[in-house]
Order: sequence, then C-alpha cells, then structure tokens
Amino acid sequence: MTRDPVVATIPGTRTDVLKILVKHKLTGLPVVGRDGRLAGFVARKHIFAKPEEEQLAMIMVRDYPSIDADAGIAELARLLVERDLHHLPVVRGGRLVGIVTPADVMEVIAARDIDTPVEELVRLPCVAVHESTPLNVASEILRLGKVFALPVLDSDAHLSGIVTDRDIFNLSVINRKTAVHAIGIGEDEDAWTWEGLRNVVRLAWEERKVDLPRFPVRDVMVKKPATVFRRSGASEAAAMMARHDFGQLPVVDTHDRLFAMLYELDVVAVLA
Repeated sequence: MTRDPVVATIPGTRTDVLKILVKHKLTGLPVVGRDGRLAGFVARKHIFAKPEEEQLAMIMVRDYPSIDADAGIAELARLLVERDLHHLPVVRGGRLVGIVTPADVMEVIAARDIDTPVEELVRLPCVAVHESTPLNVASEILRLGKVFALPVLDSDAHLSGIVTDRDIFNLSVINRKTAVHAIGIGEDEDAWTWEGLRNVVRLAWEERKVDLPRFPVRDVMVKKPATVFRRSGASEAAAMMARHDFGQLPVVDTHDRLFAMLYELDVVAVLA
C-alpha cells in the first residue's frame, strides 16, 4: 500500500477536492474526518454527478469499501475484483493508514511464479478500432465499451497500435484557463499542471464539453505496442505491467493476431 495517502477532509468543499486532485494528479481521494477516521471516498465522477453541490459531505460516497491493514492478499484481491475498484483505502482501527491500487499488486503477482494463462483471466470483450477511425469516434467507442484503451488494427486485421483515453485527451482542443474557470476554481500557478488538470477535465470531455480533432487514430496511437502471448502465465504479464507501468496489455495468439485485452484487475483476479 501507499502509506499516508493524500486525502480530503470533512468539512470541506468541492473546490477543495478539485484543487487537491489537480495538484497531485489524482482521480480520487479518501475522505477523513478531523480525527483521521475514514469517512468515505470521492472521485471525479462523484463530483460531476452532482455539479450543483458544493459541500464535500454531500458529494462523497460514505459507504465506500475499505480493508484492514492486517488483511491477507487474497481478501484484498477479492475486494478489488468483485467491487471493480481502482482505489481501496486501508484502515487500522477505523483510521486511514494507506491506499492500495491494482497497480500496487502487480509486483506481488510477478514474484509468485503463477502460471495461470492470461487467456483464462480476461474478463471484458475486446473492443478494437481500425487505424483510420477518427479520434472523435474512437472516444465514443471508449465510452460505450467502458474501457480505457483500444487496440488498433490495420487493413489486414493485424495489431498495429494501441490508443488510450489519455492519448486522445492529450490532443483535445481545450484552453487551460477556460478549463480552470469551468471547473469553478481560481487560477493557482503553484497547483495547476496540465496532467493534473486533464485528470479532472476528462469528465468534461466525456460530456462533450471538449472538442476533439477528426484525424485518424493512427496519428496518435502507440505503434507496435508490447504484447503478451495468450498462454503466458499471470506472473509474466504482471511483471511486464509493473516494469513498464502498463494498465493494460494486448493479448495475441500463436499467429501474433489480437486475441483480447488484459487489464490490471484481470491479473489481480488470479489471487482472489
């Protein structure tokens, strides 16, 4: 786990949370009371779901899952996978002591020599696009498919690249000052970074408040991406994800053709 994580505190406001998210380049935060006890969790989606609400106590999720610091790795894996979580607060005696993400578990899996084939771990359908697909269409496919990355195929149906939501958003047409104003927070040069701002503004992109260029995904995709063989073991895939900080990997067959997309939570499931 990450010890002493960045947190939001109640009482607090929407503006307080947005400033923290942007400054630390985060997408979600545990919420604690003044006594340090876990009170809930707030993510950017919770903020955008209640755009008129300013009080943090009315925005955050109060019954968000947590795990005890002394819990075993199998319990951790089950919680992450069954609840489809990308952040899990860690508590001891009700007080927040850390936070864990699926990425944190990759090195544990890599060290265990687990040979369960990755083809048995894939949970989601594979959603792919052609390399001529316009960016605005690709962004809509990401949203509809509820995925964060799309493998890209050429005209022979071979894997030619991969494009993520971050790749697309990097090219979105948005003015920094306009974005800050739209979020409802003042300009603070010490806090704002473009990477941190886009973590929050991505929700505005999904709501079509940001224009996307119409050129094809081939112009922005990562070409010749790293892949994993469908019968490779879970530990091999986890090691690759940990080493390169990948959140996903294309899975290929013996003919090097795309078989599926593997995500971090798919790999975590091997421990559950």
